[in-house]
Amino acid sequence: MKDLEYCVEYLVRERYGDDDAEELLASAEGNADKLFSVYRNLVNVREAKPVSDEFLQAQDRMLKSRIGDAGITDAAGLQRSAADKRIFLWRGDITTLRVDAIVNAANSQMLGCWVPGHFCIDNAIHTFAGIQLRAECAKLMKEQGYPEPTGMAKITSAYNLPSKWIIHTVGPIANGRPTDVDCASLADCYRRCLDAADEVGAKSVAFCCISTGVFGFPQKEAAEIAVKAVRNWLDSYAHN
Repeated sequence: MKDLEYCVEYLVRERYGDDDAEELLASAEGNADKLFSVYRNLVNVREAKPVSDEFLQAQDRMLKSRIGDAGITDAAGLQRSAADKRIFLWRGDITTLRVDAIVNAANSQMLGCWVPGHFCIDNAIHTFAGIQLRAECAKLMKEQGYPEPTGMAKITSAYNLPSKWIIHTVGPIANGRPTDVDCASLADCYRRCLDAADEVGAKSVAFCCISTGVFGFPQKEAAEIAVKAVRNWLDSYAHN
């Protein structure tokens, strides 16, 4: 609670200044859920910029504690699919999964979700990884100099998450009516993510359902594309 209070006060004063901070802090005083909601809203809209070492230390302790309290699932203990023993099926909070790499369904800006408190996977991953993630993504995108194309993948540290890496990919925007190009692009997302994982030596990768949220790709069709792309990649990998 002490670390959360420190982080919230730091962020409130950074954004609003001392004069407006007291009222906002008083409204959530002593309530951990309200304080974390304020914290999440503020980090969601915070630009990638330097922060004090004291803040980072408090933030890291606080996030790891909250993730631990939520319950960490070890991917090694998941049940294998009856259809393919190389694939595991799991439904849960990907920010609590201990695995080599998790996949984030990003947007072309690649800086996380900027909507305060939004419960998309991009927002959740950036919130619980810590503000270091947006800073690393901002550096990658500045070096690249243009928005991330659909069907590609970039890998970053996972910071405070139980995973080692985060693989960010931009899926196609289907709006409920995917074209052949959309289907091919979605398959590319899975292949590129596995390529990125292989480059860093990751042996296990947790995929979210790419493009099936606000991007509007039908879930059943997306799942079929995902499984086929992953199985084909694994078959090709085994033969190399």
